[in-house]
Amino acid sequence: MSPPPAPPEPPANPTALRVLLAISAGHLLNDTVQSLLPALYPLLKDSLQLSFAQIGLITLAFQLTASLLQPVVGLYTDRHPQPHSLAAGMVLTLLGVLLLAFATSYPAVLVAGGLVGLGSSIFHPEASRVARMASGGRHGFAQSVFQVGGNAGSALGPLLAALVIAHHAQTRVAWFALLPIVGFVLLTRVGRWYRAQLTLARASTRITAATPSLPGHRVVGALTILAVLIFSKYFYMACLGSYYTFYLIEKFSVSIQTSQLLLFLFLGAVAAGTIIGGPVADRIGCKAVIWVSILGVAPFTLLLPHANLFWTAILTVVIGVVLASAFSAILVYAQDLLPSRVGLVSGIFFGFAFGMGGLGSAALGVLADRSGIAYVFQVCAYLPLIGLLTAFLPRLSTKKSA
Repeated sequence: MSPPPAPPEPPANPTALRVLLAISAGHLLNDTVQSLLPALYPLLKDSLQLSFAQIGLITLAFQLTASLLQPVVGLYTDRHPQPHSLAAGMVLTLLGVLLLAFATSYPAVLVAGGLVGLGSSIFHPEASRVARMASGGRHGFAQSVFQVGGNAGSALGPLLAALVIAHHAQTRVAWFALLPIVGFVLLTRVGRWYRAQLTLARASTRITAATPSLPGHRVVGALTILAVLIFSKYFYMACLGSYYTFYLIEKFSVSIQTSQLLLFLFLGAVAAGTIIGGPVADRIGCKAVIWVSILGVAPFTLLLPHANLFWTAILTVVIGVVLASAFSAILVYAQDLLPSRVGLVSGIFFGFAFGMGGLGSAALGVLADRSGIAYVFQVCAYLPLIGLLTAFLPRLSTKKSA
């Protein structure tokens, strides 16, 4: 039984850069709010007397709501596109921010994290589809522009937290409610463009769609390998994203503000790697970028636990740039495997990435409570070696069919 038809895509047009920049800005606003959670961990740990395991569970609450619903949203919007769901996701994010600002108990923090995650689960699949629609065929470039907004937001959150929150009360987080409000206005306009494109596509007699050149069992095998690579990338990213500040404070006795600034430096490197990865994948192929970005980072992760403070900062920048270049290439490769299911594929891979980040945070939090933060970084250093599985990914040759 063949799957139901996917929604039509508009005929190939030049890259809609203004739309890409707008959807990237929306991603920036969305992920700036998301990154407040890790930036607030030291403050929440002290004020609510939390263990490392409880810190991990906060991330898990956010990541699970962000991950479990994304494939469902993607599958539904493949059949029934929802141009205004982008703005709707920002409303849920707004509610999460306001609750986080005034939460006085651990359960309230968990609910706030869950609301932010829910907003994210609605935003990402449709936003990724919009980026592909606006790509003009430059899929890697478009995904990188979209992704760099999110990574820039992830880097900006801790910096703003250091400047605004460090010397003030938790209620100052309410100022960040302005971000989803701006995002709502911006994404409402993107939704109108998206709706117009759908109308043009349905009216066009020249609708094209890429068709995969691989049989079903090879598609499943390739997707499985990509999922394992996502696991290795995001477990390691969870190590740095959630526990890097604690690692710096414990090993080098730096202040909370210094640790947050170094986290900002790492996340800025992640943003740089993201914008590099997609255009390079358009030129040399996704598989080559996946090779370099996953396996190529292993020497640096293995050196990190043995470095002093200066070299720790340098190595994390290198790790951020190299490792971050993987996701755009992995996502475009997966979309090319199932080109008629862009929303489902985007939802699965965004959701799986969030889920692995959340599970990684929770699991590594338990390990840190038992064996210490330093041991966590020693164990995670070996994760990029999983990149050897890239050798089993097939070469793709997609073709256009009328």
